[in-house]
Amino acid sequence: MTDPVFFAPSRRYTAGEVANLTGASLLDAAQAEIAIEGLAPANEGGDGALVFVDGKRNFALMQSLRAAAVLCPADVASKAPPGVAVLMHPRPQQAFAMVGRLLFPHAATPGPMTGETGISAHAFVDPSAHIEDGAIVEAGAVIGPGVSIGSGTVIAPHAVVGRSCQIGRDGFIGPGASIQYALVGNRVIIHGGARIGQDGFGFVGGAKGPERVPQIGRVIIQDDVEIGSNSTVDRGAMSDTIIGQGTKIDNLVQIAHNVRIGRNCIIAGLSGISGSVVVGDNVTMGGGVGLADHLTIGPGAKLAARSGFMNNVPAGEIWGGYPAQPMAEAMREIAMLRKMARTRKQGDGNG
Repeated sequence: MTDPVFFAPSRRYTAGEVANLTGASLLDAAQAEIAIEGLAPANEGGDGALVFVDGKRNFALMQSLRAAAVLCPADVASKAPPGVAVLMHPRPQQAFAMVGRLLFPHAATPGPMTGETGISAHAFVDPSAHIEDGAIVEAGAVIGPGVSIGSGTVIAPHAVVGRSCQIGRDGFIGPGASIQYALVGNRVIIHGGARIGQDGFGFVGGAKGPERVPQIGRVIIQDDVEIGSNSTVDRGAMSDTIIGQGTKIDNLVQIAHNVRIGRNCIIAGLSGISGSVVVGDNVTMGGGVGLADHLTIGPGAKLAARSGFMNNVPAGEIWGGYPAQPMAEAMREIAMLRKMARTRKQGDGNG
């Protein structure tokens, strides 16, 4: 539930305002003044709440809604109970998220944790660092020599930014995160505990065991990237590790040295990307995906959760399974195995 102690709405919106802001169509113009003060899931709702209904399996919720207003597709709009303002939109969840950002702007973008402004007296900032006016460095943070931090960026408590790193404007480096050997763009969010720019996992066999290969590349994080808590991005061995503009990375993701990830990718938690993998633009990876080294994932590909990849994936294809293969083939194999198992079970029963 939305607790006003943590997230108070910026102001009250009317159903008519929401329609204008999102491009939704209000089913009944007489309901334009219905007040919206918060968000809720459709199965909970509540007074003053905006909810959304999308997907066939959720349409049954329409008739039992308890809410001020609902965003939904036009083909189910007539099923809403009387008194609920119906806002018809072809992409209800997208419109719902837009309203959420307006109602709760502080939830959409992390901010200072201590309420401090400027540079805390309890932070360590090397004299050679350049911190633009409007940046915030909170207590316990460490800013190394030659670092550059842009205006509007927040460095949270106990974050560490290593020597000569550059952090762009309007970003957020979460509590306990560490950044080294990295160039970070504008509006980048790096959540607490993330590790950026540490050694890649590079070793070569030696007479007495594995010997370290020096990792002398960088990490390049382009604008509008988000990296979740406790995720790691290793710096390149000799070339750079690159995270493309607009890409969103979940918690607990491992990205190895020399990986190049394109723009606007989605990478869900517990995924691991081995060294020198190239990921095209607009790729989606489900949770727990594993990629062997030196693979190429084509633009627009979709990788199913818990799949293991040992081959390149062509652009736009959907792959899954272990080992991963085109999803249609994987599903046919599963169906065949189930059929064989049933046949075997029936045969055992007849014996």
